[in-house]
Amino acid sequence: MPKAWAGKRPERREGRAGGILFNTGAGQHILKNPLVVNSIIDKAALRRTDVVLEVGPGTGNLTVKMLEKVKKVIACEIDPRLVGELQKRVQGTCLANKLEIKVGDILKTDLPFFDACVANLPYQISSPFVFKLLLHRPFFRCAILMFQREFALRLVAKPGSKLYCRLSINTQLLARVDHLMKVGKNNFRPPPKVESSVVRIEPKNPPPPINFQEWDGLVRIAFVRKNKTLSAAFKSSAVEQLLDHNYRIHCSLHNTEIPENFKIAEKIQTVLKDTGYSEKRARSMDIDDFIREFSPIFAVKKQ
Repeated sequence: MPKAWAGKRPERREGRAGGILFNTGAGQHILKNPLVVNSIIDKAALRRTDVVLEVGPGTGNLTVKMLEKVKKVIACEIDPRLVGELQKRVQGTCLANKLEIKVGDILKTDLPFFDACVANLPYQISSPFVFKLLLHRPFFRCAILMFQREFALRLVAKPGSKLYCRLSINTQLLARVDHLMKVGKNNFRPPPKVESSVVRIEPKNPPPPINFQEWDGLVRIAFVRKNKTLSAAFKSSAVEQLLDHNYRIHCSLHNTEIPENFKIAEKIQTVLKDTGYSEKRARSMDIDDFIREFSPIFAVKKQ
């Protein structure tokens, strides 16, 4: 399901009888290998009572197989042509009543209730969709998602890894993430330019007692130059102004008095020194390190 359809020209013509112009510029790469489709469904461990969310169903290769196993599939697609193909595929069968199609941009739509999410995502919406998914309530059981290989490896990267980044720590804060399998280019029609991987995401329930917006803001600062020490990363005037503003709002909301001679730069450096993280670098810090480091700066809020 592409993020935006208007204005993007289809790049290649491959497909079923009747000819479909797949818009590869918008991420339309149909998973054609039935062995891979079956493997994805097996790893999802779907139940008869499940409602499954699928994003970007394309022509329905994955959709039809899931319809045979679950109570309902909610398929979200932005391209009306592919919606028509999917409807034709189940029309007149016993599966038709189990399929609900939502037409539109998933990033601009409220997510419905679902038990599991299984999807071959358009790769350009990978990051925003993952966080839309993880911040969705009520909780779902798991998501089995196809991503570009490098993006998938960033999701599961550990501290010290070359691919470890803000995406890694934010995702792992909110969920358990496992790399399930690699999927080669030739399993798609038309083949993409990159290799792919399937990842399992299982949200942490209950979630950690953290204000995610504040957490992400501070992690973003730390990872702008992940090889610099935290002491250096937090010394820029722009960062100090931002934290000073946020700190004053926090104190106001919690009826905390701010000393007349208060300076945010001194507060930051005191926290870094007292916690022993002044010379630490974001590239080597795990979630527990960040929680211990940021809790005095009010990124962590006990509920």
